Amino acid sequence: MPRISVLVPVHNAQSTLDQALGSIAAQTYSEWEMLVVDDGSTDDSLRLLRAWERRDRRIRLISLSARQGIVEALNHALSEARGEFVARMDADDVSLPRRFERQLEFMTSRALDAVGCRVRYFPDDLVQEGARRYEGWLNQLCGPAQHSLALFVECPLAHPTLMIRMEALRRLGGYVDRGWPEDYDLLLRLWAAGGRLDKVPEELLLWREGAQRSSRTLEMYAPDAFRRCKAHYLRSTYLKDKPALIFGAGPIGKAMARCVAETGAEVCGFVDLDPRRIGQTIHGKRVFPRQVGLALRGRAFGLAAVGRPGAREELAGVIRDAGWVEGEDFVSVA
Repeated sequence: MPRISVLVPVHNAQSTLDQALGSIAAQTYSEWEMLVVDDGSTDDSLRLLRAWERRDRRIRLISLSARQGIVEALNHALSEARGEFVARMDADDVSLPRRFERQLEFMTSRALDAVGCRVRYFPDDLVQEGARRYEGWLNQLCGPAQHSLALFVECPLAHPTLMIRMEALRRLGGYVDRGWPEDYDLLLRLWAAGGRLDKVPEELLLWREGAQRSSRTLEMYAPDAFRRCKAHYLRSTYLKDKPALIFGAGPIGKAMARCVAETGAEVCGFVDLDPRRIGQTIHGKRVFPRQVGLALRGRAFGLAAVGRPGAREELAGVIRDAGWVEGEDFVSVA
């Protein structure tokens, strides 16, 4: 019985498939099975997958006659998985040889529910500044506490690096399609259920960049879809008993307030450090001066919603200096 079940959805990946699957075949930890789902490919992917299945008995192919999307493909694979742990892998990335060995050791020795690892985008000539910023932010997160506080900023674990306990994944109901990123949704559900997540502080996956990545082309990975996902889980956790106070009255704060209000949660107002915005009305709510907003500690939950590089840390510092506790009184959401 394999200890790790590797889930690999595939759609028209003929140019990268051999490198991706070869990186799993080369893992130093060998007690795995790979469930590869061909999601209605129209290129040569299915032929290549059949060849891999014949070559390595640990690989099992599931072929879907028409494209069903990543959530359905992953759940098809999950329904046949037998491992104690589930690992994700995409058909265009590269797992370095010790990835499974290190992740399994890290997870079991620290009683974690899910782990990732550090990543490096490649090829260098296609990686843009925004991707490098995200790579740097993701790679510096260390420990369950940091990952919990970062959850509403961005997805703190790269999905192709994910390893999660099978029992936890099935208890959560597998993958769900709500019109926003399925990986982000899964981590937020895991966190909301009390799960602990962290990452191995080693670069163990090469993450392929390119204009045709699903995260660049599909509406479910657009910025507004991420905001709707955040708002949904904020409503059922931090905003369950308190209204939201939005720190930041710029475009990001306005968009976040709109998404929060659409969930049915109350927005009691905005706080901004720019004196020119004080007294304005946004979505029917007042922009308060700093001292007025900070006096609402305990009566509102703060959402720090600024996106300029360095501004998030600056704003969080101002809120903490006023006695607000991050993760109890406020979180950053951008």
